[in-house]
Amino acid sequence: MSSLPKCPQCSSEYTYEDGSMYVCPECAHEWPQQAAEAADQARVVKDAYGNVLTDGDSVTLIKDLKVKGSSSVLKVGTKVKSIRLVEGDHDIDCRIDGFGAMQLKSEFVKKA
Repeated sequence: MSSLPKCPQCSSEYTYEDGSMYVCPECAHEWPQQAAEAADQARVVKDAYGNVLTDGDSVTLIKDLKVKGSSSVLKVGTKVKSIRLVEGDHDIDCRIDGFGAMQLKSEFVKKA
């Protein structure tokens, strides 16, 4: 498995090194290696209480959340196991028993 970062423009996994640059063969985007390393180090996701979250953590909801496109509600205290951190507005990707795959915002969870 490659340890090279995904393309920041199109999220392609097929990036390669060319001197001191990373190159995406799918969209032809080029970016410096130093910028990619700084972005990886700068990304820190924290829960509602300031605890740092990492992949595989368990979290608990601190607020009732309406499920978009459904009449269901995720209740406060719902425990979510083995989260995965992703880029974007909703920075937690998870699977909740009884609901399925979900994306959550870190501001509505606390580390369990």
